[in-house]
Amino acid sequence: MEKKCKELRKKILQMINEAGSGHPGGSLSGVELLYVLYKKIAYYNLENLEDEKRDRIIISKGHASPLVYTILNEFKFFKEEEIKNFRKKGALLQGHVHREVPGVELSTGSLGMGLGYSCGVAISGKLKKLDYKVFCYLGDGELQEGSVWESFMSAGTRKLNNLCAIIDYNKVQENGFVEDIKSLEPLKAKLEAFGWRVYDIDGHNLKEVENSYLKFLDEKEKPVAIIGNTVKGKGVSFMEFNNTWHGKAPNKEELERAIKEIEEE
Repeated sequence: MEKKCKELRKKILQMINEAGSGHPGGSLSGVELLYVLYKKIAYYNLENLEDEKRDRIIISKGHASPLVYTILNEFKFFKEEEIKNFRKKGALLQGHVHREVPGVELSTGSLGMGLGYSCGVAISGKLKKLDYKVFCYLGDGELQEGSVWESFMSAGTRKLNNLCAIIDYNKVQENGFVEDIKSLEPLKAKLEAFGWRVYDIDGHNLKEVENSYLKFLDEKEKPVAIIGNTVKGKGVSFMEFNNTWHGKAPNKEELERAIKEIEEE
């Protein structure tokens, strides 16, 4: 799985280079969080997309589309050639995830929408007595939106133990460090105060990621938040913790250097 995560990181960068635009930093940070989810945890595949009993994976951090698309392609949700047309006019794979792409449950652009939607889907499952799980992938900069905290409060009050918030806590947003722009700390304590069970983990450690998901699957009382402490631009020295690479495509030379570093890590 570590080898596969490296392959996914290379593919992310190749996609963005080919398109000439995209978001590498926050896509590289979430690889392990989403790969483990799709590979080992969620009841979610191309064959069950119309099954009401399927799990739901909601991508609230919509600009991490290079990550999401490489994962979906890995699990055969669409044909390989679509990757080469990323962000091209009229292509299936656009800059933010959208529902025309098989495997995408919610079209996202404006941040802060996904968790509220996920709460609604989780409540619906409770009312219909369906035993599916709802996973919502969020960015840390997104947690500066007030609507997100209304959703945290609602889920805690309703004890939505079928809901898991996956926070890609890479500490960097478009214009700088999250801490300097609008601090989220103490994040774990805040979420616990809102009635959530919280697991604070290394978001690049495959075993920690998997174990936190397994704990969620066994949860009986509360919604679960997984704070995945990650590195923005993970695996590429000149991208790591560098907000310049929030939404910038690598050129040919930068791509070659980045791929070499990922292979040697």
